[in-house]
Amino acid sequence: MPLEAPLEPVETRADDLNLRYRHHAASAVLRHALSDPQVGRIALVSSFGAESVVLLHMLAVIDRTAPVLFIDTRMLFPETLDYQRQVADRLGLTDLRIIQARPEDLARQDPAGDLHGSNPDACCTLRKTQPLERALDGFDAWITGRKRFQAGTRAALEFFEADIDGRLKVNPLAHWDKADVQDYMINNRLPRHPLVARGYPSIGCAPCTSPVKPGEDERAGRWRGAAKEECGIHFVNGKMVRTGAGQ
Repeated sequence: MPLEAPLEPVETRADDLNLRYRHHAASAVLRHALSDPQVGRIALVSSFGAESVVLLHMLAVIDRTAPVLFIDTRMLFPETLDYQRQVADRLGLTDLRIIQARPEDLARQDPAGDLHGSNPDACCTLRKTQPLERALDGFDAWITGRKRFQAGTRAALEFFEADIDGRLKVNPLAHWDKADVQDYMINNRLPRHPLVARGYPSIGCAPCTSPVKPGEDERAGRWRGAAKEECGIHFVNGKMVRTGAGQ
């Protein structure tokens, strides 16, 4: 059996993919991402949060055997864990992988479970970023549910991004607005995260997520009162790195 040809540099691939698929719909971008040789081995990373079911449903329609990585920080709302099980079962996802920090790392770096209060960046690194990096070993790309409308830090988001680690990040819903998300959920009769009705449009870990008031940014309830807007998964050394098309 012949060996697979090595992939081109990630920046080159991101530019080319954005050029080829710039006018495609979200579902088409996802379908191509799952099969295009330039993308390579790929997994979907999902928080099973407020809007996650949209992308998970799209994936299940195309290929429910594709890998789905769920990061369980061990500080999630109980409602999120219940919702994760409900959605995975309903959609028939067959390769759901639960990702957690290693017990020895938690014992060494956060023995009391209160690191989020003194150093939220370090907590996110320990419980999210490092476990995801290990889980993505062997993959060339990963799919996210990020969208431009969610925050100012995402205003220039493209379908395909070049990550600093040499992987592609694929954002099929990048150009969707809030109405697109809601319409898709209604039209496909998808279950909603129970916390949305209680004022949580963006849902992370329980200690670091609060309800959002009318008129506030969707992510205003994440790390409220702290100079922090992202968990670190989409950052490098605490700083956003934009290396996709046009950067």
